[in-house]
Amino acid sequence: MSVGLKAVAETVQVTIGIDIGTTSVKAVAVDERGDVQTRTRIPHAVNAPSPAVLEHDAAAVWGTSVVEACDAVSAGHRVAGIGLAAMVPSLAAVDSNGVLISPGILYGDHRGHHPDGEFVGFLRSLEQAVPDAHGYWPAQAVASHALCGAAAIDAITAMTCLPVFGADGWDPQWCDPAKLPELATETSPVGHRGDVPVAAGTVDALAEQLVAGADSPGDVLVICGTTLITWAVAEGWPEAEGLWTIPHLQPGLAAIGGPSNAGGLFLERVRALTGDPTAEPDHPDRLPLWVPYIRGERTPRHDPDLRAALVGLDVGHGPAEVLAAAYEAAGFVVRHHLDLAGTTPERIVAVGGGTHVERWMQALANATNLPVDVTAVPEGAASGAAWLARISAGLEIRDLAEARRWARTGRRVEPRADWAEAANRRYPQWRTACDARTGAAQ
Repeated sequence: MSVGLKAVAETVQVTIGIDIGTTSVKAVAVDERGDVQTRTRIPHAVNAPSPAVLEHDAAAVWGTSVVEACDAVSAGHRVAGIGLAAMVPSLAAVDSNGVLISPGILYGDHRGHHPDGEFVGFLRSLEQAVPDAHGYWPAQAVASHALCGAAAIDAITAMTCLPVFGADGWDPQWCDPAKLPELATETSPVGHRGDVPVAAGTVDALAEQLVAGADSPGDVLVICGTTLITWAVAEGWPEAEGLWTIPHLQPGLAAIGGPSNAGGLFLERVRALTGDPTAEPDHPDRLPLWVPYIRGERTPRHDPDLRAALVGLDVGHGPAEVLAAAYEAAGFVVRHHLDLAGTTPERIVAVGGGTHVERWMQALANATNLPVDVTAVPEGAASGAAWLARISAGLEIRDLAEARRWARTGRRVEPRADWAEAANRRYPQWRTACDARTGAAQ
């Protein structure tokens, strides 16, 4: 089924990358050098009526907004391919026409609390709520269907659905494979929008990694989005309790770390509570401590029942100190991951929408006492998806590591000595406060 978009004969050939995030859909048109020619961002609501629920209006967010974003950045360009990325896990029910008949369940929702994994929990919940559904699709498949009529995901996205996904594809002991999306490769398009090939949808964190440039031991990729994700690059296969280890794109390397709820999900709430003051604290030693787990925590604590707390607040603290403490706590979460990983970090490569927030970047450098190289393209997942579109369009060989040539550093943020020293003094107190909330030291 082909719909919509037609490539136009203009001088600049681009590929389109689209990233479905928790609070917005981002899209970019990228030329062969990796320069963004056009970008757009469509914000959307998250349905979270209680700490246990996290949903999208999947029809609007995974479908309509994706199509609108694609068309917005395509105008005036000669489009060679379209790529997709999205957060994981997610799942929604569809009818025989691919029309959404349930909300889209997102990572961290209580329906994912299942002994066999979050995706199984989502699947069982939807099977019970919508037993007559024609299929159960994650965000990537819904978006692919909206763009080209084919509901497909790549193997990387499928791997996040373990154990439903196995060595031979979808495992029928968990679900009728016909109810799950088509499995595709990066090398062939899953369909076309007009005459433009559409690549299979992938995981946003993989797309970020492709173009970030965190490719050497000692590099730490920090994705500053609604979710805060830390990946420390190391040789071999390091493992640590509470953290995840994944293969790196470069041979012989792995990345250790994982996601945390102490990113934009937490910081945006604190900004709203404090009024987002522009003033900064007068003294680096005069901050309270935030336990930043506003809706539970993923790595390294794996406790969905954790809640945030403000520790050590006194009459001398104002909104500026409370907000500064929140940014520092997000930096401390990264530091905690690095301590547990046991690697030797040398620099942070920061990507994601949060890189626009200078106070966050400075606090990240201060809290970890590491330089922060801030990407020049904050829409890293969308840019990585655009690279995958080049592969499916036949413009690149299937060597994902080659995407590093699109890496761009916009600026370097160095730790401020006085604030880094104060953070060093507060960090053990922060660990103690967080451990007390968890109920067991990590």
